Amino acid sequence: MAEKRLKFARQRKSRGFTQESFAHALGVDRSTVQRWERGDGEPQPFQRPKIANLLGIAPGELNSLLFADDPQPEDASRWLGVGLPTHEDELEALELARRVQASDVGNETLGRLEQVFDELATAYPATPPQELLERVRKHTGYVSNLLGVRKTLEEHRRLVVIGGWFSLLGATLHIDLNQPNAATAKLRTAVSLARQAGHVEIESWCYETEAWRVLTDGDYSRALELSLMAQSFAPDGSSVAIQAAAQEGRARARLGQARETYLAIDRVQRQSAALGMNHRPEHHYQYDPAKSTAYTATTLAWLGDVAAEGYAREVIARLAPGADISKWPRRVASANIDLALTLVAHGRLDEACDAAQKAILSGRVVPSNHWRALEVVTAVELRKIPEASDLREAFEGMKGLPPLKK
Repeated sequence: MAEKRLKFARQRKSRGFTQESFAHALGVDRSTVQRWERGDGEPQPFQRPKIANLLGIAPGELNSLLFADDPQPEDASRWLGVGLPTHEDELEALELARRVQASDVGNETLGRLEQVFDELATAYPATPPQELLERVRKHTGYVSNLLGVRKTLEEHRRLVVIGGWFSLLGATLHIDLNQPNAATAKLRTAVSLARQAGHVEIESWCYETEAWRVLTDGDYSRALELSLMAQSFAPDGSSVAIQAAAQEGRARARLGQARETYLAIDRVQRQSAALGMNHRPEHHYQYDPAKSTAYTATTLAWLGDVAAEGYAREVIARLAPGADISKWPRRVASANIDLALTLVAHGRLDEACDAAQKAILSGRVVPSNHWRALEVVTAVELRKIPEASDLREAFEGMKGLPPLKK
């Protein structure tokens, strides 16, 4: 036992608690307290205030009795909207560039806004959604202000397109944060701007994004309808065409349409192979062919196909452990959930719990994906195995973290 956990045990005893009575006071099993004192885990965030109270110490002192290592990654607070940075310097630079142009907008300002959007879309996979949303809001507001100044017709159209992209990305982030009203408003704005500019790609992405939103709400028929609509607007062979086909496959899997699901998976794999690797694979709106493996894992897991295990393990092996996890933290977490769902469906419950724990404790399961983790937790609980209580504890701990800033 580590020295700090000895201190934890001494403090418990000094307060007159046995392991059993301490566990009873907290509403957990004695084995849970034993694990804490062995150094095999830590209390969840929602449990810590009560533990500190029982031990007669301030909440801040509890860390001195526990390991320094936290199940959540060191930067987990960034994913919870804590300590968000400001980006006023970016806007000041944009304004200065605009003022030195002959027109009230100018090519340099538009070019920089397009560049900023690409930077934000590229940061999407590895940046906490609330943190990224703050920057998207600022630049969306800046674009809105520019729409009211003097400019040429071509500059106006280009600015409308930029506004459409920023609104679309903002909607996506609101979905991640489980803020449906804000997401819907941003999507409507993005569709309106796309139609004004005659930009079918943005409009296609709007339908694809809404398909994902309603799928997470359990409206699988509507998700299928929207994914087909997105494909009908999407340019042939484009990133959005492939992504919309992937959403179609996932919706059909949830509807139990096995034959059509496999056809959609095949179409995604063929189209993504033909697309080739782009120079910015992390860009959310430039399809990364490697993403098809992750989507296949999810789709097959939802269909109950044992082949999902191989795809999920391929994603995990390729991205973690290793440097790439910093680029794709959410993709690794999703792959672990897919793996867990497949394993539990085929009776490999211990392995399923381990995979689900890795996903939940990674700190990378955004609020809109909590339901996916809950599917695994519920499935394990129905089988009444001892590990189920620990998995439920981890899940409730994830839900009990401080709410994301809206």
